[in-house]
Amino acid sequence: MPNHMWQKSSYCGEGESCVHIAAPTPGTVCLTESGDPTGAILRTTRIAWAALVHTLKENHSDD
Repeated sequence: MPNHMWQKSSYCGEGESCVHIAAPTPGTVCLTESGDPTGAILRTTRIAWAALVHTLKENHSDD
């Protein structure tokens, strides 16, 4: 992983597959998955990230 200030998801358990997020530059959000050996990084804008998080929280079901 590049030298970003990665933050592990608060929903991550004890396993190897955790989502990490970083904001390396203003307006940019990066996501990666710790279990991905290729180190693939998804880059998006803060606006798109906020919209995704908002939608997920709105549609969250405890079922």
